[in-house]
Amino acid sequence: MLNRIAIMGAGSLGTILGAFIAQNRQVDLIDANKAHVDALNANGAKVIGGAELTVPVHALTPDEMEGTYDLFIYMAKQTYNDVCIPQMQKHATPETIFCTCQNGLPETALVDAFGAERVMGSPVGWGATFIGPGVSQLTSPIATCSSTLGTVTGALTPELEEVKQILEYMCPITISTNLMGLRWCKVLMNATFSDMSTVIGDTFGAVMDDPLGLTAVAYIGRECIQATAAAEIQMEPFHGAGVQVDFTDAFQFSDAAGMERTKEICRKLWGPHRALLASMLQDLRNGRRCEINFINGAAYQLGRKVGVPTPVNDMVVDVVKKIENGTLPLEHENIRFFEFLKELS
Repeated sequence: MLNRIAIMGAGSLGTILGAFIAQNRQVDLIDANKAHVDALNANGAKVIGGAELTVPVHALTPDEMEGTYDLFIYMAKQTYNDVCIPQMQKHATPETIFCTCQNGLPETALVDAFGAERVMGSPVGWGATFIGPGVSQLTSPIATCSSTLGTVTGALTPELEEVKQILEYMCPITISTNLMGLRWCKVLMNATFSDMSTVIGDTFGAVMDDPLGLTAVAYIGRECIQATAAAEIQMEPFHGAGVQVDFTDAFQFSDAAGMERTKEICRKLWGPHRALLASMLQDLRNGRRCEINFINGAAYQLGRKVGVPTPVNDMVVDVVKKIENGTLPLEHENIRFFEFLKELS
């Protein structure tokens, strides 16, 4: 039984998930931001936007952790794996389950630390923005929120069903035996709108409304499916916003009509999330390291491995790294680096 639960990394996503779980059962929200932890304990976890609720929670900093946990829901950014994984190791047993809700392909690091039999993943199908200590905005309407869940091994275990029930305190969860296909689906989701949002320093809606931005999104997605196909990874269909989308089909285009079809699918799928600011963008605004190497960088690395060019993903990585190191400003004008796509469209 998974009796003692912790959310490791209670930022924007973790605060919201923690609030929904805490309405139903005990969960510890663990975060290194002491001001945030103090506000959570004093005022509860406040969720605004796509849902409105304030829930009393138990929050603590990593150094305040005691005893062991049966389940860690891991939501810290992968840039902090070198700190967070050892912290979890100190408070785990040989039976502890780890469910990673991080972006990118995070299971590898947890498998290395804890073994494949104890690791599962849940690519998150909703967005959030950190407003301030104790307060996070759900930037997706609650009715459209959903997530998927699977084990690294593909096994359907009793623990998988328990974790599903816990995560469903917030939104519907779909079980899959193809976690890596799910993960690449989420990588594509982030590599497109999340990372173009970061490039131009604006919302998903701003990307959608910029003709060149939406063109870049289409090419980013196509490069992802070409690389995964070459690697014989079966991309899973995406369920969200009341639709089911097969990305392998949606991002296949070879002419202007096909490009417009892809763009229309993007408008329909991402339309409910127009207000979303990518977490990577939030990190850059707050002077923190971002996860670009784990998202568009993952497409870049897979493309090199299987011999598939990924020039648009490569450009996203280059621009975001320059913003991160201070050699480029965080502004919409960064879209100019994608002018080369006009020759291809």
